[in-house]
Amino acid sequence: MEAVVSTQSTWKQWYQRRVHGMAKLTIIPVRRGYWGSALGKPHTVPTKVSGKTASVMCRLVPAPRGTGIVASPAPKRLLQLAGIEDVYTQSKGQTATMGNFLKATFEAVSKTYAVLTPNLWEEVPVPPTPYVEHATHLARVGKKLH
Repeated sequence: MEAVVSTQSTWKQWYQRRVHGMAKLTIIPVRRGYWGSALGKPHTVPTKVSGKTASVMCRLVPAPRGTGIVASPAPKRLLQLAGIEDVYTQSKGQTATMGNFLKATFEAVSKTYAVLTPNLWEEVPVPPTPYVEHATHLARVGKKLH
């Protein structure tokens, strides 16, 4: 007797694999920063960032520790999932179109990783001055001339 495979179960498995793969591809790094002094763990966005999708513009502004996420419910949930604890938001445009509103917020959050803060700058050693660098040569030339 042959086993009958339901097309619905294989279709469901294919869809789950597809969604899982798409979710893996849309994972983005989120850089967090400080407002004021750099005490404790980073809790807010590093600088003001904005994202725009269609007619919706969303701007994220750093906030002091303890402020919480000052946003409407949908972007608030997205920012919580991103690990941001304190932030002010500004939005402009047709924010009733939830898809565009969330995409604009997602774009703003993804732009946080492009910010290069001073603590990430690499240490560059100060080169010696030309007098120090060529001191032996200048000493020899000075003796010959006198």
